[in-house]
Amino acid sequence: MPRIDAPTVVQHRAAREQALLEAARALLTAQPDTVPSLAEVGALAGLSRSSVYQYYASREDLLAAVVADSFPRWQQRLDAAVAAATSPRARVLAFLRANLELVADGEHALARTLAMVAPSEDLARQSREFHDQLLLPVVGALVEIGVPDPATTSELVNALVHAASRRVEQDGDLERAYTAAASLMDAYLRAVEQG
Repeated sequence: MPRIDAPTVVQHRAAREQALLEAARALLTAQPDTVPSLAEVGALAGLSRSSVYQYYASREDLLAAVVADSFPRWQQRLDAAVAAATSPRARVLAFLRANLELVADGEHALARTLAMVAPSEDLARQSREFHDQLLLPVVGALVEIGVPDPATTSELVNALVHAASRRVEQDGDLERAYTAAASLMDAYLRAVEQG
């Protein structure tokens, strides 16, 4: 039996899977146009190619696992930021800020890379479901504020997030992008609140 590097086989396996996911994320972020081979991922994670096959049957399986690992992490960060906000308007602004922080951390580039290198129908469906779920707290906040069409406005909030995200990716200035986007959003939300 192979030597394990954790107290239990289950923990050993989980640690290796996480190492492979992190290696795949690093390679995808470093080379957005290229799907890494299982051998490349294994080498970065410190595992042989044959060991990688114990966890993933193909590059597609590995990409699916990266997606399954990445989306909930993004969701958790957004949920925490929104939950810490003290008013509906603050929740919308927290959603904007947290998204831009994720972009600054490289998470958005990874999501875009995954969409480019693995444009399967399954990934597209997962992405749509993920984005719909991400916007639920925004829709709820917009309803509380009294926005006339919360569903459409949430899509506009999302468009603002994407535009500000491009700015962060272009010049790396998170604060500048957030300040500009938040001033637009805050002015609109205050106007709605004031009737």
